[in-house]
Order: sequence, then structure tokens, then C-alpha cells
Amino acid sequence: MIALARQFRGVDETARAIDLATQALALAPGDGEVRALAADLLSDGVPRWHFFIVRDRLRNDAYEAALRRAIVPGCKVLEIGTGTGLLAMMAARAGAHVVTCEVDMAVAAAARDVIAVNGLSDRIRVVNKHSTALVLADLDGPADILVSEIVSNDMLSEGVLPAHEDVIPRLLKPGATIIPARGQIRVALAEDSGSRRSQVDTASGFDLTAFNRLARPYREVPVASEHLALRSAPTDLFDFDFTTGGPWPDRRSTVALGSTGGTVNGIVQWIALEMDDQGRYENRPATGTPSCWGAIFWPFEHPVDTIAGQIINIAARHEKDRVRVWRD
Repeated sequence: MIALARQFRGVDETARAIDLATQALALAPGDGEVRALAADLLSDGVPRWHFFIVRDRLRNDAYEAALRRAIVPGCKVLEIGTGTGLLAMMAARAGAHVVTCEVDMAVAAAARDVIAVNGLSDRIRVVNKHSTALVLADLDGPADILVSEIVSNDMLSEGVLPAHEDVIPRLLKPGATIIPARGQIRVALAEDSGSRRSQVDTASGFDLTAFNRLARPYREVPVASEHLALRSAPTDLFDFDFTTGGPWPDRRSTVALGSTGGTVNGIVQWIALEMDDQGRYENRPATGTPSCWGAIFWPFEHPVDTIAGQIINIAARHEKDRVRVWRD
């Protein structure tokens, strides 16, 4: 069955491949070879972050509190991006009927099983589609509430802006509740003393510096890193009101950051989510509190030894699915 599943995957018969691999796991629960082969097939293309975002208790609590404030008996919730099914189950537990979409077949199938194990299949329907392919018939009419967690470390690269631009006018009732309601991309001057340089200089007597043009201009750092120190007050670089449905044209922003003193070797960028007018989640770095989202560090070409009050100008540009930050 595993061998046949691999053949189906090879000819893009993904649904049949997933079904066979799942059946094989059930038929041979103690077989290590079957488990390894099935896991290799089922996990192909599934992002690893599915397994640790659900461990972020502060994130989970912020979403559930906002859902409980918004849901009234009998209301309909649309979720974009099923993942494990956690947010959909929170909404169902609060009394809503939920339609949730997931483009990845393996993730959608696993979410259905998770939802069934938790006894909520009668309140949640998982639709194996991208949100742009949903139609009103999939929802049995427009939804009262939209909830999503399709934000990334830089806020935008999972497509949160185009998803809201598409779904809000097509699939929601006028005045529907949007969770989260707003999002900010925040920045501060910082010193990162722990990360290894991503660029090269010499090796075995050869000059490799021309290769540095291929290096990424940023690196990801844990927000609770003991090596990361903020050197200015945080400020909002971009602010998005998701409730409007956009459009959000590409935009440039500049901010002047006043140093608190000390070495500054880059800019650290993170996100904040306003769930509604009462709840907020922010993964501000250097607080000692872990987050499922990392921070993004944009290193300077050369460190700057600053004095308190010294101004460093920062510029940035966002497009629909990415953000770029630099020293102006």
C-alpha cells in the first residue's frame, strides 16, 4: 500500500496517495518501516510550524478570548487555514458553526480526524480548498465572523492581505467581525551579539566576498534570545486594519529611531496583533517570553557605537507578501 501510495504521489494523485498511506498506518501500527515510509509521504510539504504554533499559550488564549467575545449562539464562523483545527474547535466550543478551509490535502485530512476525535464534526466542516476557491455554497451563506492565523514572522508572507481583500466582500455579511482586527509591523534598533555572520570573507587563502551578493539581507532570531538587546523604543513601521478588506497598495515608510545608547548592529522587526478592541498579542523581543513567531533581524553593514538620543533613520517598503527594511 505504501509503494502504491508513492506511485500515486508521483503522478499527482495526491488524495489517493494520502488515503493509502493513512490506511497503511492504521493496518500496521507497530511496523517501524511502514511508519517511516508513511510519515515521509504524509509530511511532504507540510510546514514544521504547524507543530509549534499550537504550543504558544499566549497566542491561543488571545484568539480564544476574542472568539468568545464575538460569538453568539447559532452564528457562523469562517476560518482561513485549518492547520490542526485548533481555532475552528475553539469557535465551535464557544457555540458557533464553523466552515474552515485548507488547501493541503494531508493537513485537511488530519484536521478532520482531530476534529472527530474531539467530538466536533457536527459543528465544523473542513473544505479542502484555497480560500480564493471558496464559494458561498461551501458556507451555506455568508459568515458572521472571519478568523484566521495566516500571518508570518514578517506579517505578510503567508498572504494575509490578499486573502482578506478577496474573502471579506465575497463571503462575509456586511459588518462581520474580523479576528484579528488589526496588525502592526514593529521595529527597534538592536544589538544581536549571538548570531553568526551570514556572509563570508576568506577561506583557505581565497577571497570569497563576491559571493556575498547571494546572502539574505536578514536573519530570523528567537524573540526570547538572551543575545538580543533593544537599543531604542519600539515604533510601528506599518499598520493594517484587516476589517476594511483593503486594498493595501505597496507602501514605503521611514522612521527616526532614537538610540538608548550602546552598540547597534541592526534593526529588529516583529509583529503585533489586535484581536479586537480588548485583546492584543505581541511577540516583542528581549522580554524573555517565547513566541511561535520569530523576530527578523536586519543587520547593518557595520556596527554603530551610539550615545543616548542619537537618531538613526530607518526606511522600509512592503508589498502584498513581503517587507524589506534598511538603514536610510
